[in-house]
Amino acid sequence: MGSRELLRTAQQYFQLVGGSASECDTIPGRQCMASCFFLMGQFQDVLVYLSSVKTYFYNDDAFNFNFAQAKASLGHFKEAEEYFLSISSERIKNDYIFLSWLARCHIMNQKPSLAWDLYMKMETSQESFSLLTLIANDCYRTGQFYFAAKAFDVLDRIEGSQEYWEGKRGACIGVFQAIIAQRESRDTLKEVLRMLRNTVNPQVDYIIRIMIRWAKANVVQIEDVEPLE
Repeated sequence: MGSRELLRTAQQYFQLVGGSASECDTIPGRQCMASCFFLMGQFQDVLVYLSSVKTYFYNDDAFNFNFAQAKASLGHFKEAEEYFLSISSERIKNDYIFLSWLARCHIMNQKPSLAWDLYMKMETSQESFSLLTLIANDCYRTGQFYFAAKAFDVLDRIEGSQEYWEGKRGACIGVFQAIIAQRESRDTLKEVLRMLRNTVNPQVDYIIRIMIRWAKANVVQIEDVEPLE
């Protein structure tokens, strides 16, 4: 039996118990219905059932983990972040699902540095690579280009590809535009230039020349960045 069949069977059993006359108004019955809807991806219904028993699970890590995932799945990132951070179980906190959802919540709540910290604490693995990809894409989509650039820079050095270069290029240009608009510190330009120099691509020199020309015209100190030959 495949994983999809197992999930479908689990969903049916949760629905059977949760919908039964003897269990539908009990705490376990409502938990079963919440689990059924969770497996179906109907997170608004999940919250209806979990909210009805929330007072009985105030400090329950498993409950808060499920509640937070449902909140985050519906885009309620501020509340989800609070519930994720209330969890004390080290087993849950080391789970990739927890880490990826918490990183997304940090990013959506305009705290990309906290998402980056989660990545930096991980051992090198496929999961850390996946988290780095999530950070790169989510930060890019939300216009938090500095951390998008940092993430795409690492991805490009690990596994150089046109996709990662394009993400890195766009993010670095986004940071540069933010510097010009005074939404980002001018000191960041040095790091952007270093990241660009990590890339072997014919477009790099042109982009760097434009940035250096602007820096000189606006008296931005970049002396420790190697000049182009």
